[in-house]
Amino acid sequence: MPTIHITTFIAAPPEVVFDLSRHIGLHKISQQQHKEEAVSGITNGLIQKGESVTWKAKHLFKTRFLKIRITEMKPFSFFEDVMEEGDFKLFQHQHYFKPVQNGTIVIDTLQFESPYGIFGRLFNRVYLTNYMKQLLVHRNRTIKEYAETKKWEALLNN
Repeated sequence: MPTIHITTFIAAPPEVVFDLSRHIGLHKISQQQHKEEAVSGITNGLIQKGESVTWKAKHLFKTRFLKIRITEMKPFSFFEDVMEEGDFKLFQHQHYFKPVQNGTIVIDTLQFESPYGIFGRLFNRVYLTNYMKQLLVHRNRTIKEYAETKKWEALLNN
């Protein structure tokens, strides 16, 4: 099963980074190139523990749906989202937030498993793992931009 591990430094307090990381609107902004939109569940604002969102997006030449639920949350330090419905056999994303001098270290751990046995494992190795990593990197860049330039104030105060 592929595991992606990404560490990002953001020059902003953990409270801000934590909230931006679970903000539905900012996720939409970060995935505009895939026309990602929240179509059911929590469709705007901050998602909380126990809540779910279903995302609709264009990935790999096809419109796809992914329903995730926030299964664990420890404010300002950790939350986990897990796929309930979608194209993956398994999808678990842990988000860690570590306060450091002048900011926050964000650690993302994403574990996923494709269906289709050996063909799915080969697809993971050849293409999908890097594709998923780039989605996370782009998402974190967007969070970093909003957190460090104070764009978050308008987003979180609405």
